[in-house]
Amino acid sequence: MSDLRIQDFDFELPEELIAQQPPAERGQSRMLVMNRATGEFRDGEFQELPSLLRAGDLLVLNDSRVIPARLYARRTLVRERERPTGRIEVMLTAPAGHPTDQDPSAGTPAGNNCWRALVRPGRKVANGERLVFPGPDGKTLLEADVLERGEFGERLLEFAPTDDFFAALDKIGHMPLPPYIHRDDADADRERYQTVYARERGSVAAPTAGLHFTPALLEAVAARGVEIARVTLHVGLGTFAPLRVERVEDVRLHSERFTLSAETADALNRVRREGRRVVAVGTTVVRTLESIARDAGGGEFAAHSGETSIFISPGFEFKVVGALLTNFHLPQSSLLMLVSAFAGRERALAAYKHAVESRYRFFSYGDCMFIA
Repeated sequence: MSDLRIQDFDFELPEELIAQQPPAERGQSRMLVMNRATGEFRDGEFQELPSLLRAGDLLVLNDSRVIPARLYARRTLVRERERPTGRIEVMLTAPAGHPTDQDPSAGTPAGNNCWRALVRPGRKVANGERLVFPGPDGKTLLEADVLERGEFGERLLEFAPTDDFFAALDKIGHMPLPPYIHRDDADADRERYQTVYARERGSVAAPTAGLHFTPALLEAVAARGVEIARVTLHVGLGTFAPLRVERVEDVRLHSERFTLSAETADALNRVRREGRRVVAVGTTVVRTLESIARDAGGGEFAAHSGETSIFISPGFEFKVVGALLTNFHLPQSSLLMLVSAFAGRERALAAYKHAVESRYRFFSYGDCMFIA
Protein backbone atom coordinates (compact mmCIF):
# COMPACT_ATOMS: atom_id res chain seq x y z
CA MET A 1 0.00 0.00 0.00
CA SER A 2 1.23 3.48 -0.86
CA ASP A 3 1.99 6.25 1.61
CA LEU A 4 -0.50 8.61 -0.03
CA ARG A 5 -2.52 10.89 2.22
CA ILE A 6 -5.92 12.46 1.66
CA GLN A 7 -4.26 15.89 1.38
CA ASP A 8 -2.29 14.63 -1.64
CA PHE A 9 -5.54 14.96 -3.61
CA ASP A 10 -6.20 18.58 -2.79
CA PHE A 11 -6.51 21.47 -5.24
CA GLU A 12 -7.60 25.09 -5.11
CA LEU A 13 -11.12 25.62 -6.37
CA PRO A 14 -12.73 29.08 -6.45
CA GLU A 15 -16.26 28.98 -5.06
CA GLU A 16 -17.69 30.61 -8.18
CA LEU A 17 -16.69 27.60 -10.34
CA ILE A 18 -19.07 25.29 -8.46
CA ALA A 19 -22.08 25.03 -10.76
CA GLN A 20 -25.29 26.01 -8.97
CA GLN A 21 -27.54 25.43 -11.97
CA PRO A 22 -27.49 23.00 -14.90
CA PRO A 23 -26.54 24.39 -18.32
CA ALA A 24 -29.38 26.10 -20.18
CA GLU A 25 -29.69 23.06 -22.45
CA ARG A 26 -28.85 19.50 -21.52
CA GLY A 27 -25.65 18.37 -23.20
CA GLN A 28 -24.26 21.87 -23.82
CA SER A 29 -21.23 21.32 -21.60
CA ARG A 30 -17.52 21.62 -22.05
CA MET A 31 -15.42 18.48 -22.00
CA LEU A 32 -11.74 18.12 -21.20
CA VAL A 33 -10.33 15.30 -23.36
CA MET A 34 -7.35 13.44 -21.89
CA ASN A 35 -4.99 10.75 -23.17
CA ARG A 36 -4.31 8.57 -20.14
CA ALA A 37 -1.18 7.06 -21.72
CA THR A 38 0.58 10.38 -22.27
CA GLY A 39 -1.24 12.72 -19.90
CA GLU A 40 -1.90 15.16 -22.76
CA PHE A 41 -5.25 16.95 -22.71
CA ARG A 42 -7.22 19.44 -24.77
CA ASP A 43 -10.39 21.48 -24.43
CA GLY A 44 -13.47 20.12 -26.17
CA GLU A 45 -17.26 19.95 -26.07
CA PHE A 46 -19.46 17.11 -24.85
CA GLN A 47 -21.24 17.04 -28.21
CA GLU A 48 -18.10 15.58 -29.81
CA LEU A 49 -18.20 12.46 -27.63
CA PRO A 50 -19.57 10.19 -30.41
CA SER A 51 -16.52 11.00 -32.55
CA LEU A 52 -14.23 9.86 -29.73
CA LEU A 53 -15.86 6.44 -29.51
CA ARG A 54 -14.99 3.48 -31.72
CA ALA A 55 -17.23 1.05 -33.51
CA GLY A 56 -17.38 -1.99 -31.23
CA ASP A 57 -17.02 -0.04 -27.99
CA LEU A 58 -19.42 -0.93 -25.19
CA LEU A 59 -20.77 2.22 -23.52
CA VAL A 60 -22.10 1.37 -20.04
CA LEU A 61 -24.66 3.62 -18.33
CA ASN A 62 -26.01 3.61 -14.77
CA ASP A 63 -29.81 3.64 -15.08
CA SER A 64 -30.53 4.31 -11.40
CA ARG A 65 -33.25 6.89 -10.82
CA VAL A 66 -32.99 9.57 -8.13
CA ILE A 67 -35.86 9.61 -5.65
CA PRO A 68 -37.11 12.82 -3.98
CA ALA A 69 -35.36 11.78 -0.80
CA ARG A 70 -35.36 15.04 1.21
CA LEU A 71 -38.46 15.21 3.39
CA TYR A 72 -39.74 17.48 6.12
CA ALA A 73 -41.43 16.01 9.17
CA ARG A 74 -42.86 16.98 12.53
CA ARG A 75 -42.21 15.09 15.74
CA THR A 76 -44.56 13.32 18.08
CA LEU A 77 -43.86 10.86 20.90
CA VAL A 78 -45.61 7.60 20.05
CA ARG A 79 -46.33 6.59 23.63
CA GLU A 80 -47.82 9.94 24.59
CA ARG A 81 -49.35 10.86 21.24
CA GLU A 82 -48.34 14.45 21.66
CA ARG A 83 -49.34 16.92 19.01
CA PRO A 84 -46.67 17.22 16.32
CA THR A 85 -44.20 20.04 16.92
CA GLY A 86 -41.01 21.33 15.30
CA ARG A 87 -39.89 20.78 11.70
CA ILE A 88 -37.27 18.07 11.11
CA GLU A 89 -35.35 17.56 7.86
CA VAL A 90 -35.10 13.88 6.93
CA MET A 91 -32.79 12.69 4.15
CA LEU A 92 -33.39 9.08 3.17
CA THR A 93 -30.08 7.38 2.37
CA ALA A 94 -30.87 3.71 1.69
CA PRO A 95 -33.59 1.13 2.33
CA ALA A 96 -32.72 -1.07 5.28
CA GLY A 97 -35.05 -4.01 4.73
CA HIS A 98 -33.64 -5.51 1.52
CA PRO A 99 -32.15 -9.01 1.72
CA THR A 100 -28.50 -7.98 1.78
CA ASP A 101 -29.15 -5.85 4.87
CA GLN A 102 -30.86 -8.48 6.98
CA ASP A 103 -28.89 -9.12 10.15
CA PRO A 104 -30.91 -10.94 12.80
CA SER A 105 -28.56 -9.79 15.56
CA ALA A 106 -29.24 -6.16 14.67
CA GLY A 107 -32.98 -6.53 15.08
CA THR A 108 -33.77 -4.90 11.73
CA PRO A 109 -37.35 -5.89 10.85
CA ALA A 110 -36.56 -7.27 7.41
CA GLY A 111 -39.34 -6.95 4.87
CA ASN A 112 -40.86 -3.86 6.47
CA ASN A 113 -40.44 -0.42 4.92
CA CYS A 114 -37.33 0.55 6.85
CA TRP A 115 -34.92 3.25 5.69
CA ARG A 116 -31.66 4.61 6.94
CA ALA A 117 -31.77 8.39 7.07
CA LEU A 118 -29.99 11.51 8.21
CA VAL A 119 -32.04 13.87 10.34
CA ARG A 120 -31.50 17.52 11.28
CA PRO A 121 -31.43 18.67 14.00
CA GLY A 122 -30.44 15.18 15.08
CA ARG A 123 -30.22 15.84 18.80
CA LYS A 124 -34.00 16.31 18.98
CA VAL A 125 -35.01 12.99 17.45
CA ALA A 126 -34.92 10.11 19.95
CA ASN A 127 -35.72 6.42 19.72
CA GLY A 128 -39.42 5.72 20.08
CA GLU A 129 -40.55 8.95 18.48
CA ARG A 130 -42.89 9.06 15.55
CA LEU A 131 -42.27 11.43 12.68
CA VAL A 132 -45.25 12.58 10.62
CA PHE A 133 -44.91 13.89 7.07
CA PRO A 134 -47.72 16.22 5.95
CA GLY A 135 -48.75 16.79 2.36
CA PRO A 136 -49.44 20.17 0.72
CA ASP A 137 -52.94 20.21 2.23
CA GLY A 138 -51.63 19.53 5.74
CA LYS A 139 -52.92 15.96 5.87
CA THR A 140 -50.41 13.32 6.92
CA LEU A 141 -49.16 11.24 3.97
CA LEU A 142 -46.42 9.24 5.70
CA GLU A 143 -45.50 8.30 9.26
CA ALA A 144 -42.31 6.70 10.56
CA ASP A 145 -41.11 5.38 13.90
CA VAL A 146 -37.51 5.97 14.99
CA LEU A 147 -35.98 2.57 15.76
CA GLU A 148 -32.27 3.28 16.15
CA ARG A 149 -29.86 6.20 16.57
CA GLY A 150 -26.49 6.29 14.84
CA GLU A 151 -23.56 8.67 14.50
CA PHE A 152 -23.64 12.02 12.68
CA GLY A 153 -27.44 12.28 12.77
CA GLU A 154 -28.13 8.82 11.34
CA ARG A 155 -31.42 7.10 12.22
CA LEU A 156 -33.20 3.90 11.30
CA LEU A 157 -36.83 4.66 10.43
CA GLU A 158 -39.72 2.26 9.95
CA PHE A 159 -42.50 3.75 7.82
CA ALA A 160 -46.10 2.81 8.52
CA PRO A 161 -47.83 0.81 5.76
CA THR A 162 -49.19 2.92 2.93
CA ASP A 163 -50.81 2.22 -0.42
CA ASP A 164 -47.95 3.62 -2.50
CA PHE A 165 -44.85 4.80 -0.65
CA PHE A 166 -43.09 6.21 -3.71
CA ALA A 167 -46.21 8.04 -4.87
CA ALA A 168 -46.25 9.76 -1.48
CA LEU A 169 -42.55 10.61 -1.88
CA ASP A 170 -43.31 12.18 -5.24
CA LYS A 171 -45.90 14.43 -3.59
CA ILE A 172 -43.95 15.60 -0.56
CA GLY A 173 -40.28 14.90 -1.30
CA HIS A 174 -37.64 17.28 -2.59
CA MET A 175 -34.80 16.41 -4.95
CA PRO A 176 -31.67 15.74 -2.87
CA LEU A 177 -29.35 18.33 -4.37
CA PRO A 178 -25.76 18.03 -3.10
CA PRO A 179 -24.64 20.18 -0.15
CA TYR A 180 -22.41 22.34 -2.37
CA ILE A 181 -25.45 23.58 -4.32
CA HIS A 182 -26.50 26.46 -2.12
CA ARG A 183 -30.15 26.80 -3.01
CA ASP A 184 -33.44 25.01 -2.54
CA ASP A 185 -34.46 22.53 -5.18
CA ALA A 186 -36.75 23.84 -7.93
CA ASP A 187 -39.34 22.17 -10.12
CA ALA A 188 -36.79 22.02 -12.95
CA ASP A 189 -34.49 19.85 -10.83
CA ARG A 190 -37.04 17.02 -11.01
CA GLU A 191 -36.00 16.61 -14.63
CA ARG A 192 -32.47 18.03 -14.77
CA TYR A 193 -31.09 16.18 -11.72
CA GLN A 194 -32.03 12.95 -13.49
CA THR A 195 -30.52 11.21 -16.51
CA VAL A 196 -32.73 10.80 -19.58
CA TYR A 197 -32.32 7.03 -19.27
CA ALA A 198 -33.04 6.77 -15.52
CA ARG A 199 -35.25 3.78 -14.81
CA GLU A 200 -34.63 1.92 -11.54
CA ARG A 201 -35.46 4.22 -8.63
CA GLY A 202 -33.28 4.14 -5.55
CA SER A 203 -30.49 6.75 -5.73
CA VAL A 204 -30.26 9.72 -3.39
CA ALA A 205 -27.66 11.42 -5.59
CA ALA A 206 -27.48 11.50 -9.37
CA PRO A 207 -24.88 9.57 -11.38
CA THR A 208 -23.84 12.94 -12.70
CA ALA A 209 -21.71 12.00 -15.72
CA GLY A 210 -24.93 10.79 -17.31
CA LEU A 211 -26.69 14.14 -16.91
CA HIS A 212 -25.06 15.39 -20.12
CA PHE A 213 -26.69 12.82 -22.41
CA THR A 214 -29.69 13.56 -24.59
CA PRO A 215 -31.72 11.00 -26.57
CA ALA A 216 -30.26 12.47 -29.78
CA LEU A 217 -26.69 12.03 -28.58
CA LEU A 218 -27.37 8.43 -27.54
CA GLU A 219 -28.72 7.83 -31.04
CA ALA A 220 -25.55 9.33 -32.51
CA VAL A 221 -23.46 7.01 -30.34
CA ALA A 222 -25.39 3.96 -31.51
CA ALA A 223 -25.12 5.09 -35.13
CA ARG A 224 -21.32 4.83 -34.86
CA GLY A 225 -21.60 1.13 -34.08
CA VAL A 226 -21.20 1.55 -30.34
CA GLU A 227 -23.09 -0.95 -28.20
CA ILE A 228 -24.93 0.49 -25.18
CA ALA A 229 -25.54 -1.45 -21.97
CA ARG A 230 -26.88 -0.57 -18.53
CA VAL A 231 -26.08 -1.44 -14.95
CA THR A 232 -27.82 -0.18 -11.83
CA LEU A 233 -25.96 1.20 -8.85
CA HIS A 234 -28.03 3.18 -6.37
CA VAL A 235 -25.90 6.13 -5.32
CA GLY A 236 -25.88 6.88 -1.59
CA LEU A 237 -24.95 10.00 0.34
CA GLY A 238 -21.59 8.41 1.08
CA THR A 239 -20.46 9.90 -2.21
CA PHE A 240 -20.45 13.31 -0.47
CA ALA A 241 -19.31 12.19 2.97
CA PRO A 242 -15.99 13.67 4.08
CA LEU A 243 -13.14 11.20 4.48
CA ARG A 244 -12.43 11.27 8.22
CA VAL A 245 -8.97 9.69 8.01
CA GLU A 246 -5.53 10.97 7.03
CA ARG A 247 -4.13 8.07 5.03
CA VAL A 248 -5.61 6.77 1.78
CA GLU A 249 -5.13 3.18 2.91
CA ASP A 250 -7.51 3.79 5.82
CA VAL A 251 -10.44 4.93 3.67
CA ARG A 252 -13.61 2.87 4.04
CA LEU A 253 -16.66 3.63 1.91
CA HIS A 254 -20.36 3.08 2.49
CA SER A 255 -21.91 0.12 0.69
CA GLU A 256 -24.14 0.79 -2.31
CA ARG A 257 -26.58 -1.60 -3.97
CA PHE A 258 -26.09 -2.74 -7.56
CA THR A 259 -27.75 -5.00 -10.12
CA LEU A 260 -26.16 -6.62 -13.16
CA SER A 261 -28.71 -7.92 -15.66
CA ALA A 262 -28.25 -11.05 -17.76
CA GLU A 263 -28.24 -8.90 -20.92
CA THR A 264 -25.42 -6.69 -19.67
CA ALA A 265 -23.47 -9.64 -18.28
CA ASP A 266 -23.61 -11.29 -21.70
CA ALA A 267 -22.50 -8.07 -23.41
CA LEU A 268 -19.55 -7.69 -21.04
CA ASN A 269 -18.51 -11.30 -21.57
CA ARG A 270 -18.59 -10.85 -25.37
CA VAL A 271 -16.58 -7.65 -25.18
CA ARG A 272 -13.92 -9.25 -23.02
CA ARG A 273 -13.62 -12.30 -25.31
CA GLU A 274 -13.31 -10.07 -28.39
CA GLY A 275 -10.91 -7.58 -26.84
CA ARG A 276 -13.16 -4.58 -27.36
CA ARG A 277 -13.20 -1.48 -25.17
CA VAL A 278 -15.56 -0.79 -22.28
CA VAL A 279 -16.39 2.90 -21.81
CA ALA A 280 -17.81 3.73 -18.38
CA VAL A 281 -20.17 6.67 -17.97
CA GLY A 282 -19.33 7.83 -14.48
CA THR A 283 -17.48 6.59 -11.44
CA THR A 284 -20.54 4.61 -10.31
CA VAL A 285 -20.25 2.43 -13.40
CA VAL A 286 -16.51 2.00 -12.81
CA ARG A 287 -17.09 0.89 -9.22
CA THR A 288 -19.85 -1.51 -10.27
CA LEU A 289 -17.91 -3.17 -13.10
CA GLU A 290 -14.61 -3.41 -11.28
CA SER A 291 -16.30 -4.76 -8.15
CA ILE A 292 -18.09 -7.43 -10.17
CA ALA A 293 -14.85 -8.34 -11.95
CA ARG A 294 -13.02 -8.65 -8.64
CA ASP A 295 -15.72 -10.90 -7.23
CA ALA A 296 -15.75 -13.03 -10.41
CA GLY A 297 -12.05 -13.78 -9.92
CA GLY A 298 -11.32 -13.88 -13.63
CA GLY A 299 -14.41 -15.91 -14.47
CA GLU A 300 -17.34 -14.88 -16.62
CA PHE A 301 -19.88 -12.34 -15.44
CA ALA A 302 -23.34 -13.58 -14.41
CA ALA A 303 -26.53 -11.72 -13.61
CA HIS A 304 -26.90 -10.90 -9.92
CA SER A 305 -27.55 -8.19 -7.35
CA GLY A 306 -25.42 -7.27 -4.37
CA GLU A 307 -23.59 -4.48 -2.61
CA THR A 308 -20.19 -2.93 -3.14
CA SER A 309 -18.00 -0.77 -0.96
CA ILE A 310 -15.03 -0.99 -3.33
CA PHE A 311 -12.54 1.86 -2.96
CA ILE A 312 -10.38 2.61 -6.00
CA SER A 313 -7.20 4.65 -5.54
CA PRO A 314 -3.79 4.88 -7.26
CA GLY A 315 -2.24 1.45 -7.63
CA PHE A 316 -5.55 -0.22 -8.47
CA GLU A 317 -5.44 -2.62 -11.42
CA PHE A 318 -8.42 -2.07 -13.72
CA LYS A 319 -9.84 -5.29 -15.13
CA VAL A 320 -12.74 -3.99 -17.23
CA VAL A 321 -12.86 -0.26 -17.89
CA GLY A 322 -10.83 1.13 -20.78
CA ALA A 323 -12.22 4.68 -21.00
CA LEU A 324 -14.10 6.95 -18.63
CA LEU A 325 -16.49 9.88 -18.91
CA THR A 326 -16.74 11.71 -15.60
CA ASN A 327 -17.55 15.08 -14.08
CA PHE A 328 -15.05 17.08 -12.02
CA HIS A 329 -15.00 16.01 -8.38
CA LEU A 330 -14.43 17.50 -4.94
CA PRO A 331 -10.92 18.03 -3.58
CA GLN A 332 -9.72 15.23 -1.30
CA SER A 333 -12.64 12.99 -2.34
CA SER A 334 -12.76 9.27 -3.05
CA LEU A 335 -14.04 10.06 -6.54
CA LEU A 336 -10.98 12.17 -7.36
CA MET A 337 -8.86 9.27 -6.09
CA LEU A 338 -10.65 6.94 -8.51
CA VAL A 339 -9.95 9.31 -11.41
CA SER A 340 -6.33 9.54 -10.25
CA ALA A 341 -6.10 5.76 -10.22
CA PHE A 342 -7.32 5.66 -13.82
CA ALA A 343 -5.33 8.60 -15.24
CA GLY A 344 -2.43 8.89 -12.77
CA ARG A 345 -2.46 11.26 -9.81
CA GLU A 346 -0.10 13.89 -11.18
CA ARG A 347 -1.77 13.84 -14.59
CA ALA A 348 -5.23 14.09 -13.08
CA LEU A 349 -4.25 17.01 -10.84
CA ALA A 350 -2.58 18.77 -13.78
CA ALA A 351 -5.79 18.41 -15.77
CA TYR A 352 -7.81 19.75 -12.84
CA LYS A 353 -5.45 22.72 -12.53
CA HIS A 354 -6.03 23.47 -16.21
CA ALA A 355 -9.79 23.13 -15.74
CA VAL A 356 -9.72 25.68 -12.91
CA GLU A 357 -7.59 28.10 -14.92
CA SER A 358 -9.89 27.65 -17.94
CA ARG A 359 -13.00 28.29 -15.84
CA TYR A 360 -14.66 24.92 -16.28
CA ARG A 361 -17.81 24.39 -14.20
CA PHE A 362 -17.35 21.87 -11.39
CA PHE A 363 -19.31 19.09 -9.69
CA SER A 364 -22.81 17.71 -10.33
CA TYR A 365 -24.20 20.33 -12.70
CA GLY A 366 -20.77 21.15 -14.12
CA ASP A 367 -18.67 20.15 -17.12
CA CYS A 368 -17.08 16.79 -17.80
CA MET A 369 -13.88 14.98 -18.69
CA PHE A 370 -13.25 12.09 -21.10
CA ILE A 371 -10.20 9.94 -20.30
CA ALA A 372 -9.08 7.25 -22.76
